[in-house]
Amino acid sequence: MTRRAAEDDDGLSRWLLRLVGGLLIATALAVSLSRAPERPVESLVARWAPPPSQFLELGEQLLHLRDEGNAQDPLPVLLLHDVGSSLHTWQAWAPRLARQRRVISLDLPGAGLTGPQPQADYRPTTSARLVLAVMDQLKLPRVQLVGNGLGGEVALQVASLAPARVERLLLLNPTGLPWQPVQPPPAFLVARLPVLHWLSESLLPHGLMQAQQQFLRAPATPPSQAEVDRSFELLLREGNRRALHEQLLQWPDASTAAAWQTPAVPVRIVWGQQDRWLPADLADRLKARIPHADLVRLPEAGHLPQEDDTPGAWAAAKTFLGL
Repeated sequence: MTRRAAEDDDGLSRWLLRLVGGLLIATALAVSLSRAPERPVESLVARWAPPPSQFLELGEQLLHLRDEGNAQDPLPVLLLHDVGSSLHTWQAWAPRLARQRRVISLDLPGAGLTGPQPQADYRPTTSARLVLAVMDQLKLPRVQLVGNGLGGEVALQVASLAPARVERLLLLNPTGLPWQPVQPPPAFLVARLPVLHWLSESLLPHGLMQAQQQFLRAPATPPSQAEVDRSFELLLREGNRRALHEQLLQWPDASTAAAWQTPAVPVRIVWGQQDRWLPADLADRLKARIPHADLVRLPEAGHLPQEDDTPGAWAAAKTFLGL
């Protein structure tokens, strides 16, 4: 080898070493910046559970809920959020409903400030029994149920288990029949894969939550920075990241999906047509399963019509709930 060739090889080796070193430094910095240790629920209460938030003890489960509005309302509205969300998803609608109605919203097990289910059982039927236990505790003989996504499936299960206790069902982009995702949301894709899930229990890039919230919303109504920060912080609640992983492994489950009786009460299905997660034909299949249901399509809304909060979404909700 000539002296010039040797010098070139040494230069290339030094360049490669600098490149690898730079990549290692960048990776270490990224890991350091993405570190997101779990937070005890007590550290989150002041910011995310101000009045009228309260906590109920239901056996081993401590459950976060809000009970607001007209305490004399004989037919309260009960709001159920989607997987990986929280009662804060109703922050646009709950105050409007509360001007006339009693409104109860809650964090389902595995989400928000409620945290993990003690037996790691996140089947919709199990969550439905918990909702009925909440109704018993609050002495609610009958309610109007509103559910988004998985919350809609839980609402269908509640109506199936205790039909006399549900006056009507408002379902926003609900699940409830076997389905395959069009495209998994970014954070849910990470949570569902074993190796990435293990990493996500100690790392959680803030940008991942930004992408997640943008994916679930319609492009014309992107999430605010405050909404992204809220989702990020609540996912840091002790046990929530593992719970999300376990929920997504248990659901959608074709063996339990559709295991509900067709409700005899009024039903309105509100479908945001810009949903990039659930297949569009799911709305038609649910309508076929519940022939008397009223199907309202919203061209301007995504998977979270209550968060997109378009005029059409609110109008479809308030007219059906008798406001």
